[in-house]
Amino acid sequence: MAIAGSVLAYFIAAVIGAVLPAGGGSRPAEDRPHRVLMVAGPIHYDFLIPLDAPAKARFAFLETAGLQLSHPDAQWLLLGWGAREFYTSAGSYRDVSAKAVLKGVFGDASTLRADVLGAIAPAQELPAVSFSPEEYAAFLEAAAASFRRTPDGAAQALAHPGFTATDRFFEAEGRFHLLRTCNTWVARMIRASGRRFGAWTPLPYSVSLSHALFLKE
Repeated sequence: MAIAGSVLAYFIAAVIGAVLPAGGGSRPAEDRPHRVLMVAGPIHYDFLIPLDAPAKARFAFLETAGLQLSHPDAQWLLLGWGAREFYTSAGSYRDVSAKAVLKGVFGDASTLRADVLGAIAPAQELPAVSFSPEEYAAFLEAAAASFRRTPDGAAQALAHPGFTATDRFFEAEGRFHLLRTCNTWVARMIRASGRRFGAWTPLPYSVSLSHALFLKE
């Protein structure tokens, strides 16, 4: 009963945190020409950042790690943050060990997964976040600062195979735990831009709810 009560309390708090606003205010939609997409998995949201000139410039350090941002077919940078042992488990959630789950709950080092994608099918209606040029620059800066870098500024790739032929895992800043999840990272990046979003969004539903409340256009 105690465990069931704790789980219920966590889910209730995840809803409350999603509806409590934090961050900046609102401005006319026409002042926000930059659009970043969000793609949801069963437990996790990633960003799809358009490989426009500002993004290519800010993430140029990933080129030396093998990501082909300048490939003529490259259109999007996929970026997601998560618990290292859980996130780097091979391929399927069936492969995730109990140890990885426990570390994700109580504390684990974090990692960023980055991949370069081509065109996205028009039928995919993904949620978007619109930014002004100033907000977009702040968002890109926050996302880039999530990578743990060497003294000379290089990203630190993990010696671990990715999920695709083109993705990479990288050392990331911050620890992952039950209160600081991949989805709260998404919210932190959005709020870092100056846009308003939920104060605490640990679950995918929290992100979806906050997006509907604060970013729906």
